[in-house]
Amino acid sequence: MTESRTSAAATTAPATAPAATSAAGPGGLCAGRVVAVTGAGRGLGRAHALAFAAEGARVVVNDLGVGPDGAPASESPAARVVAEIRAAGGEAVAHGGDIATSQGAASLVAAAVDTFGRLDTLVNNAGFLRDRMLVNLAEDDWDAVVRVHLKGHFLPLQQAAAYWRAEAKAGRTPVARVVNTSSGAGLLGSVGQGNYSAAKAGILGLTLVAAAETGRYGVQVNAIAPAARTRMTAATFADTMAAPEDGAFDAMDPANVSPLVVWLGSGAASDGVSGRVFEVEAGRITVMEGWRPGPTVDKAERWTPAAAGEATRDLLARATPPGVVYGAS
Repeated sequence: MTESRTSAAATTAPATAPAATSAAGPGGLCAGRVVAVTGAGRGLGRAHALAFAAEGARVVVNDLGVGPDGAPASESPAARVVAEIRAAGGEAVAHGGDIATSQGAASLVAAAVDTFGRLDTLVNNAGFLRDRMLVNLAEDDWDAVVRVHLKGHFLPLQQAAAYWRAEAKAGRTPVARVVNTSSGAGLLGSVGQGNYSAAKAGILGLTLVAAAETGRYGVQVNAIAPAARTRMTAATFADTMAAPEDGAFDAMDPANVSPLVVWLGSGAASDGVSGRVFEVEAGRITVMEGWRPGPTVDKAERWTPAAAGEATRDLLARATPPGVVYGAS
């Protein structure tokens, strides 16, 4: 998963696209759909792009090719993914816009519309890490990670939602889908990743609001919290992320995550599948249930601090214990 920075979009000649399918048809589950995937040059994003193309989608592959910490690089992994898709008989175009800027996010939507005639699905995936303990976390490292993860979700989502709202108001209500990428770090927290955990938790809140606000325009918005082998996890969790040497099921292969993403991004994910969060890892899919009221007490008058403390201890004794923060001893 990588950050995208520049604002130029690489496009081909505009093409007139057939109407998006709402279920599996000739060519796959996403036949006729146009999908934009951010951070799609490597890891999870690449796996998503290839999986969508295999199901008949035309794909906008967004990536700049920066390092795991967001530092600039000279290569173009997006172009390689586009070449892979085209070699397999699919259609794709590379996009190098900075999706954490309004101009770059707008150019992402424009790349889809100008090249393929429309946009049906947005997969927000781009990101990088700058891990530090809180007492050592520089303000620039906080800003950089929050910028590409959280702002890099908000701006493409905003631009896509504006496009879909205009389509709906013109009488062309879309079958539109957004899949955001959170993390277990956003659900539980992760030691040494205060910036990353905060950004990923923010993505969950953004997902809920976007689902509620855009449903009237034919948009469904969901989020995943994946676990897979990427440049961001391979070094930190080397033992658990390593591929098996005996040919056994590779549980941490990023491609294991993509089938759910493809389904959520297809027209088949109908009947109000929106505003939900899914953990997905290896062959396991879990619906996350989020914050819900637990034990409560109402005195019907103001508490004293001591009484409030006593009541709170009783409530905590009856409450479900929280999950353990990743990396906590």
